[in-house]
Amino acid sequence: MQHKIQSVTATPVNIPLTIAVGACAADANLSGVVVEVTTDSGLHGHGFTAITEEEIVAAAVNAVAAPNLLGADALAREHIAERLYWLLTPRGQTGYAAHAISAIDLALWDILGHATGLPCWKLLGGARDRVPLYVTFGFGGFSREQLGEAARHLQAQGVSKFKMVVGHHALARRNEGNDIQAQLTEDVARVRAVREALGDGPEIYVDANCSLSPYAARWLADRIAECDIAFFEEPVRDNDPAAMADLRRATGMRVAAGQNEGQLFRFEALMNAGAVDVIQPNAVICGGFTIASKVAALAQAKNVTMANGGAFPWHNMHLNAGLANGGLVEWHLAAVAMGEALYTDLATPTGWDLPLPDTPGLGFALDRDKLRDLAALPLSAGRGKA
Repeated sequence: MQHKIQSVTATPVNIPLTIAVGACAADANLSGVVVEVTTDSGLHGHGFTAITEEEIVAAAVNAVAAPNLLGADALAREHIAERLYWLLTPRGQTGYAAHAISAIDLALWDILGHATGLPCWKLLGGARDRVPLYVTFGFGGFSREQLGEAARHLQAQGVSKFKMVVGHHALARRNEGNDIQAQLTEDVARVRAVREALGDGPEIYVDANCSLSPYAARWLADRIAECDIAFFEEPVRDNDPAAMADLRRATGMRVAAGQNEGQLFRFEALMNAGAVDVIQPNAVICGGFTIASKVAALAQAKNVTMANGGAFPWHNMHLNAGLANGGLVEWHLAAVAMGEALYTDLATPTGWDLPLPDTPGLGFALDRDKLRDLAALPLSAGRGKA
């Protein structure tokens, strides 16, 4: 039986939120795009993307992708993925188009789940029914002292894997007079404060969000190595494969990347160059489950560890639970607050594992009243980062 696509609609949203860890709190605004797909058979699916300019992605979906998908079989995901590739990225472009494709693909997998009565993680392979979490808490909005306090609070709750931000958009802000060396020096102090608060044992990951030069990344890595860093995520601009491979060789520090990549060949290039110890396909960015599962196959063939980077655990838990080589899922406190503002029936951690639902599709639902309210907020306020 076919389930012909009847409508494809993208809604950009701005979500003001407060990140609270014990007595520490910081305000932020995050933005994203919700995509809804309906079929002539009455099935409905929803997808999501973020970490980009929400108006552009929504326009690409509504004005370009949607008219070209009407009447297509919603279950023919490979057919649609190939159509979207040639429609939106015909010369291998990465960027906004990959975000649009991701949100549509996730909605189609949600529909497949409702058509079969199975959750997406079982459709992807059903390797395990829960995934381990690491917690991203170390945002730029927290002071050095607050970071230590927040780390101790989470450790008391049983968290053993912690991620914090470094770099703080250093290269993006250099034309504004940003003192990159002063920022790096402060980052060293911030990482040391977290290690001192946690003591030996708990894992610490750092994430520069592609904001450093190779020299700056090497300088920072050398000075925080004493803190026993479990991996350095997105250390350099553009996820430059050669520069990250050099960093790995020079420092011996594990490198992770991939959360913002939007084409299969980019993941292959990172792994072929020896640039990463941990590859991080994010289903809400890289092309949905359809592309992310192919990244996972490449990683398995090349013996590269896979994990979720870039957050959005309730989508990425399906990928990492479904596949045999799935790994850690990021419990990013800002993205968690964002998800809680949009959805109902979300899975909750147990012992810092996240159990997978048995309900069909993604296993959680859109709160339409909240979606309507968030869509009405000014979008320009949503471009900030936590």
